[in-house]
Amino acid sequence: MSEATVRGVIHLIEETKTYGQKGFRKRLVVLEQTTGGGFTNYIPVEFIKDGCDAVDDLNMGDDVEVTYRLSGRRWQRDPSSEAKYFLSAEALNFRVLSGGGSGQAGQIDPHQALAEAAEDDIPF
Repeated sequence: MSEATVRGVIHLIEETKTYGQKGFRKRLVVLEQTTGGGFTNYIPVEFIKDGCDAVDDLNMGDDVEVTYRLSGRRWQRDPSSEAKYFLSAEALNFRVLSGGGSGQAGQIDPHQALAEAAEDDIPF
């Protein structure tokens, strides 16, 4: 799947959360974008595994550009239950355009993160 970028001001940085027996880690960063008409979009971007640590270089209010890929997942508790579908924007790297850490870049190994995420049986 192709990669895309999104630009916005950091609105929220959550703490790293750990899931499952294998210790899958995920950290949510929400970007805020204001359109020309004054409408505000809030865009959640997920950093996974080692990418969680790269978020430590970000600060609230930083203007950033994040390269991401869309990740879709199907989850079903058992064959008789309804299937659920999840979509997330998984961050691959970022660049601080202005703010507390101007010019910094964070690099995440997407191949390692994807391989490790596929091993975990989680519904997101």
